[in-house]
Amino acid sequence: AEAEKMGPGYTQGFFGYRDYDLAKTKCLVVWGTDPLSSNRQVPNAIGKFSGILDRGTVIAVDPRLSPSGAKANEWLPIKPGEDGALAAALAHVIMTEGMWSREFVGDFKDGKNLFKPGATVDEAAFVEKQTHGVVKWWNLELKDKTPAWAAKKTLIPEDQILRVARTMGKAGAATAVWMGPGVAMTPRGTYASMAVYALNGVLGSIETEGGVFQSSGVPVEKFPKADPFIDEMAKHHGHGKKIDGRGAKDMPAMMGGKPGSGVVTNNVANALLKDPDAIKVFLSTWSNFVFSATGAQRWEKAMARMPFFVHMVTNASEMTQFADIVLPATFAPAEKFSVITNMANLHGHMSIQQPVAKKLWDSKAEETEVMWLLAGKLKARGFANLYDYYASFEDPETKKKPTNAEEFAEIAARISSQKVWNGKEKMKGDQIAGWQEFRTKGIYNSETYAYKKNWGKFKTETKKFEFYSVTLKKAFDEHARKHNTTVDDILRSSGYEAQGELAFLPHYESPKRHGGEKEYPLTFIDYKSRLNREGRSQNTPWFQEFKKVDVGDESWDDVIKINPIDGKNLGLKTGDSVKVSSTTGSIVTKVKLWEGVRPGTAAKCYGQGHWAYGKVAARDYAKAQPRGGNNNEILVDDYDRLSGSTARNGGFTGVKIEKI
Repeated sequence: AEAEKMGPGYTQGFFGYRDYDLAKTKCLVVWGTDPLSSNRQVPNAIGKFSGILDRGTVIAVDPRLSPSGAKANEWLPIKPGEDGALAAALAHVIMTEGMWSREFVGDFKDGKNLFKPGATVDEAAFVEKQTHGVVKWWNLELKDKTPAWAAKKTLIPEDQILRVARTMGKAGAATAVWMGPGVAMTPRGTYASMAVYALNGVLGSIETEGGVFQSSGVPVEKFPKADPFIDEMAKHHGHGKKIDGRGAKDMPAMMGGKPGSGVVTNNVANALLKDPDAIKVFLSTWSNFVFSATGAQRWEKAMARMPFFVHMVTNASEMTQFADIVLPATFAPAEKFSVITNMANLHGHMSIQQPVAKKLWDSKAEETEVMWLLAGKLKARGFANLYDYYASFEDPETKKKPTNAEEFAEIAARISSQKVWNGKEKMKGDQIAGWQEFRTKGIYNSETYAYKKNWGKFKTETKKFEFYSVTLKKAFDEHARKHNTTVDDILRSSGYEAQGELAFLPHYESPKRHGGEKEYPLTFIDYKSRLNREGRSQNTPWFQEFKKVDVGDESWDDVIKINPIDGKNLGLKTGDSVKVSSTTGSIVTKVKLWEGVRPGTAAKCYGQGHWAYGKVAARDYAKAQPRGGNNNEILVDDYDRLSGSTARNGGFTGVKIEKI
């Protein structure tokens, strides 16, 4: 979901997941996400949701009726990929009706609102406070983006757009626009992310009561520097071109404002298919790209040609079938040391997972124990650098250094967590005295995030909330210089529509779609199950038994949901077996007629379709027969190239459904 981070990143300089003051929110806009089903603290969202409904309004923007949408005061079943159009229209209304935040954004010098539909405004007439470029944004993007214009794009009625904008404006800085991957994980998602997130800036709901916050941090200590142990060969080859294509002319991957800093994991399969000898040895953990990556068939072909593959996992999966060696990994919550950081409810958290029982099998912690053992084998063959580096780790409490894999794992956990328990720094949150107390309590909680904490010191080039992103312009200029070309050429090469100054502003870009509407008339919607935990639940009986809690789904089955209008036109009824095809592949599943998806779309929950994930996940594990179909076999391999994020949403894949 890296594209989701581009909105807050290139407006307020925060490339991360946001937090929300739900206890005081008066208007919650859940956009392309469902916090009741899938976020970092689902119970917190569930616990706060009814309070928001009691004191204010919940608005859900989603082409599918999610649990949040079902409970919302307003459901906007937007046409997939048109999020930027709706965001622009909402901003247009907020500004023309004078509902922007004077405290955060500023005001006209004479106090008279000059934001009129179609009118160009003199930038000198407006005095900004915590923002930069609001008038330029109006002139180049918003002045003509009326609700009437957006209604034609989004298929949301004009009067509903007006009503929602006014509701948001009335709540003002207590409005929280909670943006999710449905907005941004599209081939042009960076700009949709910026457009939607900019609404928080217009309303002034950045770090305010009921508003949107950067994630609260906890102090994590870095591991010792490896520089003294890196030889000349490693220094030379360690700075080579990455196989995922990041930093290429048509793949800027500008996470954090730095070209080539994003990670484009899914593109590795394309590189391997072009050059099978690019990688000789492949070690992987916590991964199942053969199933979990879009254009999944590419990964099957690439892995079949891999010379040597080692899979380090807790349980076998589709990707494991291609492994030369399988190394059983420990079960993180109960068998190994692992320091976890998280945030929600205006606090940061550091928790520790630790061994609580004797291991049942010969399993190892892949991040620490396996690496120690591998380093030992390399040392025995004359390559001691990695082992010597690991052996230099020092327990911050006892000063002891590791002598075996188990000690290394614990010392690594001690090093990374030490700031919250070593007593050397006065912590503003929980007070913990020593490693043993941290292990006993199991968690450290930070102090409450302060309101307006970053006002005047946002991590942008201007130190302000940038409607005109000088930060993005700087990154673009750097990438263009690297490739000896222009920013406009970079945009064209990467598949974006903007040219000139518009490229540095939140703006609308039309959705890109694979598959013409004549041959592939339905737009595919991929979404996540409320029973998923990082997508790894399907081999548990409770997942299958309770699958019906995903609105519209069926227990122990797999269905693709279409509107009854489309069902009638296609001659389909609930329960029919169907073949679902896109430009990249086909799957077989069952169809269900359901009013909770807008006409012209087909929604299917990700997760079913496993053929080698276990006897529960598969229909017949021994015969490799899947239970339903894998969404990733019909989702096209494409990217938001400014971030490097894989596209999954935004109507970029067209499908046809045929009865079989």
